[in-house]
This record gives sequence, C-alpha cells and structure tokens, in this order.
Amino acid sequence: MLMPQKTKFRKQMRGRMQGDAQTGNVLSFGSFGLQATGRGYVTTRQIEAARRVIARTLKRGGKTWIRVFPDKPITKRPAEVRMGKGK
Repeated sequence: MLMPQKTKFRKQMRGRMQGDAQTGNVLSFGSFGLQATGRGYVTTRQIEAARRVIARTLKRGGKTWIRVFPDKPITKRPAEVRMGKGK
C-alpha cells in the first residue's frame, strides 16, 4: 500500500475542500486520462484497485502513470461500533 515514509503525526485533521481543483487538472503524460467529476478523498485501497483494473485491461498494450499520492491518512471506525473504546 502507498503511504508517506515519515510524518510527524500519524493522524491528520480533516480540513475542508472547497471548489474545483485549480492545479493538477492538465494531462502531463500520455494521450488519455481519467478525471474526477466531483470532490472527495481517494484512499490508498481505491488507488490500488483502479491501478489493478487498468493494468488488467491494458495488459502489455499500454503504459500507466498514477499521478496521485495518498498523503492524507483516512481513518474510520467499522460499522455498528461505538465511538470511543468503552462499553
């Protein structure tokens, strides 16, 4: 899984997302690309799943560049589990 090598703190504050992307929305390599239509966080697992699907579809017929890096940790408790740690 992709993750930063070293960070000062393990968890990061959520922050907020406003508006559309002003940078990183121009194709840098290749002839085709995927572009997000809405805003949101992309997890490491989602990036890896997309990479596998694209690699399986292209086989050896093309080259892919993954231009996003999951440097924001996304944590979530499982469904139907109490907040905190006690009962």
